[in-house]
Amino acid sequence: MDTNEFAVLKLFVVGILVNAWMIRGLSATDSINIEPTPPRPRKPCNESRLQWEVEVCGEEFKREMGHIEPHYWCNLTHFISEYHRFTFCTETKSNFVSCYWPNPLVESYIIHIHKHFFSNCTLEHVVWVDPPDDTLTILILVPVFLTLAMIALVVWCSKRSDVLA
Repeated sequence: MDTNEFAVLKLFVVGILVNAWMIRGLSATDSINIEPTPPRPRKPCNESRLQWEVEVCGEEFKREMGHIEPHYWCNLTHFISEYHRFTFCTETKSNFVSCYWPNPLVESYIIHIHKHFFSNCTLEHVVWVDPPDDTLTILILVPVFLTLAMIALVVWCSKRSDVLA
């Protein structure tokens, strides 16, 4: 027997042994409980506590926003970390008092915060303007010519199928 054939045979035997060993370990169903696990009992949402906790988050956010000049309140880059801490705080407090997040109570408080800080941030109505005619012509003609070129290429290739094959 050739040495390569012997090495392949040894590898095959070892593979079968490892496979059998793994299957035996994975098929031990006597130790696996196949009964569905009952859901954990969840405490009811304590909304009055949640209201208080969310207001604590809001007061902290108001204190942090006090350090930012009011004319920067409409620029998210100036207060993104404070806003992230506020939303993370409301989420954490909601989970702490066994409430899901977001929920109507938290949402109404966040809307209250938005009305207080960001009510003057609405931009004027944006008027959409057509691009210049040269740009518009290019934007229309480029896809049209590409489509025509692809069609011509497919037709040309299909006529030359005997040469290309």
